[in-house]
Amino acid sequence: MNGCFHCGEAIPSGRRFLLELDGTAQPFCCPGCLAVAETIIDCGLASYYQHRTAPAPKADAVPDELKQLQHYDLAEIQQDFVIDKDNLKEVQLSISGLSCAACAWLIERHLTRVPGVVLIQVNTTTERARLRWDEKLTSLSQLLSAFAGIGYQARPFQPHQQEQLYNKEVKAYLLRMGVAGIASMQVMMVAIALYDDLFPSTDAGLVEYFRWISLWLCVPVMGYSALPFYRNAWRGLKNRTLNMDLPVSLAMIFAFVASVYATLTNTGDVYYECVSMFAFLLLTGRFLEMRAKRRASETTANLTLLVPMMARIEADDGSEQEVAAKTLQPGQVILVAPGSQIPADADIIDGSTSIDESMLTGEHLPVIRHAGDTVFAGTTNVESPLRLRVLRTLGEARVSEILRAQDDALLEKPKVAILADQLSRYFVAALLLVTLATYVVWLQVDADKAFWVMLSVLVATCPCALSLATPTALTVATSRLSRSGVLVRRAHVLDTLPKINRVVFDKTGTLTRGEITLSSTRLYGNLNESQALAIAAALEAQSEHPIARAFSGFRRQDLVVNNRDNQVGRGVTGTISGDFWRLGSGAWLAPEQQTEDLSVYLANDDGVVARFSLSDPLRDEAAALIQACHEQGIATTILTGDSSGQAERVAEQLGVNKLVKHASPDDKLAYLRDCDKAGETCLMVGDGINDAPVLAGAHVSFAMAGGTDIAKNSADAIMLADDLRHIMTARHVSTRCRTVIKQNFSWALGYNAIILPLAATGHVSPWVAMAGMSVSSLIVMTNSLRLSRL
Repeated sequence: MNGCFHCGEAIPSGRRFLLELDGTAQPFCCPGCLAVAETIIDCGLASYYQHRTAPAPKADAVPDELKQLQHYDLAEIQQDFVIDKDNLKEVQLSISGLSCAACAWLIERHLTRVPGVVLIQVNTTTERARLRWDEKLTSLSQLLSAFAGIGYQARPFQPHQQEQLYNKEVKAYLLRMGVAGIASMQVMMVAIALYDDLFPSTDAGLVEYFRWISLWLCVPVMGYSALPFYRNAWRGLKNRTLNMDLPVSLAMIFAFVASVYATLTNTGDVYYECVSMFAFLLLTGRFLEMRAKRRASETTANLTLLVPMMARIEADDGSEQEVAAKTLQPGQVILVAPGSQIPADADIIDGSTSIDESMLTGEHLPVIRHAGDTVFAGTTNVESPLRLRVLRTLGEARVSEILRAQDDALLEKPKVAILADQLSRYFVAALLLVTLATYVVWLQVDADKAFWVMLSVLVATCPCALSLATPTALTVATSRLSRSGVLVRRAHVLDTLPKINRVVFDKTGTLTRGEITLSSTRLYGNLNESQALAIAAALEAQSEHPIARAFSGFRRQDLVVNNRDNQVGRGVTGTISGDFWRLGSGAWLAPEQQTEDLSVYLANDDGVVARFSLSDPLRDEAAALIQACHEQGIATTILTGDSSGQAERVAEQLGVNKLVKHASPDDKLAYLRDCDKAGETCLMVGDGINDAPVLAGAHVSFAMAGGTDIAKNSADAIMLADDLRHIMTARHVSTRCRTVIKQNFSWALGYNAIILPLAATGHVSPWVAMAGMSVSSLIVMTNSLRLSRL
């Protein structure tokens, strides 16, 4: 095409607008066509130019491919990734082109100014963003266009598409690394002949020849391999922000231009091998960083990948058919074969099997599930075929809730992360000022060395390691906890857990199993134990009360209850084979025998005939947890609404420091406030509706997996399996995360504090500075990844 690459019209003489596409500089007739082409390419729609059959209209029209963004406004498409939250729309986005904290700051600042945007949070480690907006004021397509307007491509996060984008990005990085690596080796071989101290008698013509060879070998590195750094630096400058690619780009450009000048004038030194090696080391570092980010974020993303794409449903006529799992609706009956993943949260209608729930709970031993039990999407049916009834759509499934909560935690920035972001931005500005000052001073001291000393300072103090110090460690730690069965919902959990000096427990359902069991039976009449238990079980057969479950294993089909009547606050009455029976509390049936034990009594017309002592057994790991707390100097409290003697027995058996019983929700919250005034940092662990206020009011809080939805929504973290050992695991990981962040900061700041004076005084050459900066970033990344192996 001889005319404008976009519209095909003739290019006016004396005007030249160029844009590189697939490695080739394409001409445009005017700034309008150039701007449209840039927008198309930035949005990832460059294939438009490959598949079009005719030139596009002049810049007053937009290609149809660009209008595809408007498809994201369709309700049937949004149902896969947009959720409703407080009368607003919310979506998780995947963003291409993020390189540092400055990118996140730029996006957040720009999108906040768009009318209708309520919330925008960007995580550079996972390369995702959470966006919440009012659809009455703006549309999703307009918001995605706003991303493109500042040079970033954003699309709704979908794991399968993310996998494709990641593989594409890996191939691009490997190709750029390959070009830079091969060029570096060749340039280094040629550069040896240019070292005066090795070959002082080399012919001048040969030296000039080697310089030109080095130049041409370096051109592909500068023009192709280093292109991502230029783009990110220009994007930041265009939007009036500084990012860490700016000093990197300046260093490479300055070194290359100075070397070209030295080659053309045949004076001074050339540093082509430094430029090539610098680009290769930077690309290697970015590639390893990308792989580390992938490892850090793939745990939760893989949760949705474990949900099967297809499901087998049972039609009304008994036939079977396969449908997409995401189309399943509550009430539908699905069939799951042994060894297959369960496609939706569902109740078992027929069948008993063991279920591998490791992807949700972190527990690798399968659990037994029978008819009436609930199973969850993404878990694996191990042994027997199941017939299930769908409870909720895939978007509302537990796995989806976990993924959203995990993303919320990753996107919320703790104070230390916010501080690190601000510090890295100011550090770039300070670095440029120090570099300029160094250059001015050296012009007075030794003008010949001024440029190269300035270059060494610019490269050596690049804040790559500083900007990676915090977000990488936080993301890896959150991912590690997710694998262990702890879902972190709010980012301050990792900040607060190392500081706790008191753990406050609810009793029932937290330290105890919350499952009432029969511990003993005492008889007062002529009935034997089996008869008494069978009558009690018959009376409780239709009750949903937790006490009724203690008798469920003693039911007999031959005992039929007539005239059953529930006495609220007392118990139940009924007639069996003509005899009138009552089952209930001691206050109702035997006030003279009342104790603080949890007991129920069975009586007939002649009086009490049996007393059933009940108990709520402790969790197996409760004692070990309390002991671990005491060994680490952490005080413990049981805070319960139970007023019976059961609370004292549990407190005595576990050896807790303090017991507060018969406490209302307001009393519990007041207790935590008193602890706060006393200077204590409290972790609250609970599971019930009455625990919701105190879970929300604690410094940090955990909800049990089997707890109520209100408790889970109020808590800062959720244990995906009812295993109290996860609490100490979480504290251990968070403590190590805090240590790793301190180590990263110490290294990054310490390295810069040492290398800056050395570089500024001319004791560090540019190539040493380039190697040092790259190694510094790799050390920070590697140190953070150690958290994944805890």
